[in-house]
Amino acid sequence: MSSIFTKIVQGEIPSYKIAEDEHYFAFLDISPVAKGHTLVIPKKEVDYLFDLDDETYQGLQLFAKKVAIGLKKAIPCEKVGVLVLGLEVPHAHIHLVPMQNEGDLLNFSQKVKLSTEEFIEIQQKIAENI
Repeated sequence: MSSIFTKIVQGEIPSYKIAEDEHYFAFLDISPVAKGHTLVIPKKEVDYLFDLDDETYQGLQLFAKKVAIGLKKAIPCEKVGVLVLGLEVPHAHIHLVPMQNEGDLLNFSQKVKLSTEEFIEIQQKIAENI
């Protein structure tokens, strides 16, 4: 059975896509901790980040870097934080979170509520900056 992220990549579940290439996909987290909170995944479904083969792992990091640079241009912040967590989805993924301070990245229990229009505006702004 495919993970929810594989279904997003395949277009079976809608997403606010930020960027995509042959091997990687980036989209807005629908339960963000900050405006612009983005998930970056390999299209190849592998449960654990450190189980990825070296080429896929390195490519994922470089793709995430490109997305993070665009994210920082689109969403005013001090830095874009990087976090790997999430036991609930068996698909390797990286969280990119615009942050003003470390607390923005460390408090995942505090979610931001956004309207569909806000998601679309953020999606377009980040995608334009990549």
